[in-house]
Amino acid sequence: MTEKTVTIQLEKGLEARPVAVLVQKASMHDSQIYLNSEGKRVNAKSIMGMMSLGLNMGEEVRIEAEGTDEREAVDNLERYLTGREA
Repeated sequence: MTEKTVTIQLEKGLEARPVAVLVQKASMHDSQIYLNSEGKRVNAKSIMGMMSLGLNMGEEVRIEAEGTDEREAVDNLERYLTGREA
């Protein structure tokens, strides 16, 4: 398992469009990917699950991935959530 805690740097946080992009990025990977925030663990490939987190800019989230491309998956989502890749 690979995991990393990141601070969300998306200006509008994780509202509908950014969540859709995040789910699309997560779905490109074979690994199981979860985001954890304030005791909630959500499948990063589930749009409804991701919307339920209601994360805003400046909040911390832990990305967890397990599978054949887990490191790439965590790195990819980290780049997106920190605003280094749109």
